[in-house]
Amino acid sequence: MYWGLDLGGTKIEGAILESAEHPVALHRMRIPTEADQGYEHIIGQVAKLVDMMKEASGATPASIGLGHPGALDPNTGVIKNANTTALIGKPFNVDLEKRLGIPVKLANDANCFAVAEAMLGAGKDLTPKPEVVFGVIMGTGVGGGIVVRGKVLNGKQGIAGEWGHNFLDESGGKCYCGKIGCVETVISGPATERYYASISGQHLHLHDIALRAASGEDRHATETIDRLVHFFGKAIAVVVNIVDPDLIVIGGGVGNIDQLYTDGVEELRKHVFNTRVDTVFMKPQLGDSAGVFGAALL
Repeated sequence: MYWGLDLGGTKIEGAILESAEHPVALHRMRIPTEADQGYEHIIGQVAKLVDMMKEASGATPASIGLGHPGALDPNTGVIKNANTTALIGKPFNVDLEKRLGIPVKLANDANCFAVAEAMLGAGKDLTPKPEVVFGVIMGTGVGGGIVVRGKVLNGKQGIAGEWGHNFLDESGGKCYCGKIGCVETVISGPATERYYASISGQHLHLHDIALRAASGEDRHATETIDRLVHFFGKAIAVVVNIVDPDLIVIGGGVGNIDQLYTDGVEELRKHVFNTRVDTVFMKPQLGDSAGVFGAALL
């Protein structure tokens, strides 16, 4: 059986899959992260969930995979770039292994999403089988993961796939990472909502902005979604030019906007170094299972 954990800012989810060939969740459960109580408490919550999974299954894992909101720096052995800030600077995998007594494989949550969709979701039934898959997260933040022949590409510095912090446009303003105009500051959900508020004087959820744009009843909403689509095409063109994936899967709340798959691909066509776009774009097939399933596949 494959055991996986998905560590988020508010919850930790665990799943036990029957096997990679039959990825049926035999057991699935979640508990709160309670990250505000500190690093040691997070370790304790992970151990608590594993104990619950052991009791439910009557089994003990030989190893476990865990997706988390950051990157394990392969050169220093500590977590960086995590929005669960209690993890930053900590040897999270080492401390978990000491607590659990088994090997623990860590990966960024976007990488877990990407490998799950490549192997079990959107890429599963494509013919020919996609060799390179780019899994996009476009929600509160913007991130991504690269999967090559079924394996996550981590990179020398553990940041492979982090297209959300490429420069896109100065209009995005300052990013939490300290740079100006990152992709995340322009086309994330909150960034899109901020832009709408700046031109309309009204604060709306992204879902409502998209509905208003689709109905044509709100010119500010139309302008906002047109801007999102335009900059999505420019941003994803950089990924396509460098990685040239067979398949791009767009997860996160922003990925529910249908224009990305039509007008967004047309925008990509203007910027990609080719006369056409052969890359397949798809919505995720695994829903909220992708993160924990991908962790189990680690």
